[in-house]
Amino acid sequence: MGKIRILIAKPGLDGHDRGAKVVARALRDAGFEVIYTGLRQTPEAIVNTAIQEDVDAIGISILSGAHNTVFPKIIQLLKEKGADDIIVFGGGVIPEDDIPFLLSKGVKRIFTPGTPTSEIINFIKETINPKDAA
Repeated sequence: MGKIRILIAKPGLDGHDRGAKVVARALRDAGFEVIYTGLRQTPEAIVNTAIQEDVDAIGISILSGAHNTVFPKIIQLLKEKGADDIIVFGGGVIPEDDIPFLLSKGVKRIFTPGTPTSEIINFIKETINPKDAA
């Protein structure tokens, strides 16, 4: 069975990536293959990279307040490209009141600041099967 492949992405103009790097390292340490996009990615670039890298999931880190636009756009692009089997989850500064909307748009899970990385790891283990699993 193959490893779960995860793309960690930082969309938009948000220049803070410490949390994304912490999550990426924790996921890598837990045995997942992790690709980190770096800062200031567009939804189109995130989706294209996810497809090129054949990932099982995309983790979005967003602090800019644009989550209600960015997450639905990424999910829409995945659907348009026939890649809606890629699971999208995310975290960052996202108000609790916005989480139901994001979940209704297809985001599988939102992790708010202070979430232990073990909770994210467990979510991935319980939710995602690698694409190349036999």
